[in-house]
Amino acid sequence: METHSRSSQPSRVDLVAAASVHIFTAAGAVLALIGVRAVFLQRERDAFLAMLAASIIDAVDGVLARRARVREVLPSVDGALLDNIVDYLTFVFLPMVLIVETGGLPAGFELAVAAVVLVSSAFGFAASDAKTVDHFFTGFPSYWNVVVLYLYVFHTSAALNATILIVLSALVFVRVKYVYPTRTPRLRQLTLTLAWAWALALALLIWLLPAPPRWLAIVSLGFPVYYTVLSFVLNARARQAPVL
Repeated sequence: METHSRSSQPSRVDLVAAASVHIFTAAGAVLALIGVRAVFLQRERDAFLAMLAASIIDAVDGVLARRARVREVLPSVDGALLDNIVDYLTFVFLPMVLIVETGGLPAGFELAVAAVVLVSSAFGFAASDAKTVDHFFTGFPSYWNVVVLYLYVFHTSAALNATILIVLSALVFVRVKYVYPTRTPRLRQLTLTLAWAWALALALLIWLLPAPPRWLAIVSLGFPVYYTVLSFVLNARARQAPVL
């Protein structure tokens, strides 16, 4: 029995691989700091690049974690909690710092609007059904990094920006299922292909800041439209499915 127990212990390679994945995930927090610093240095493009890099990490770390069997090899580290902490910093906190500091919200109401986003998303991340067993997000998935980027690129008014942020904050609490791109089975390969093409478009869009071509920004909206429509269609079908 003792020999069997020892042989079932993770190898040093397994431990290094699992720890490396957690460090990779945690690196997003460093990117959040870099992004905040860039905002205060009035280098918005660098802040958006930090958000993009953090999004890429978030897109691949789950796959790496499953391959490295991090839950089995390092059960003392809660990878899901670590991921949520980093995502909150990079997807919520950093974008709010940017939109507040760049004058993207109505004067005198900046902190109030940002507070609505910060608080609603905190509840969104903490919700027990934030991720469903059939691999969907529940409620608006706090993609504030994407929202703020488009508001910044299209130079929308402060009043419109505030309205959009408040409406999306309310949608955090509406129990609609949204596609989890790397895990939702339905059309996953198509979704991932379009997502990576969109990521390349966003990278170019950010690189060309502060004046990217408007046509590129409009074309890049194709994936968010696809994502939203697919999410609503799949959510509607799930609600119509008979309960067994």
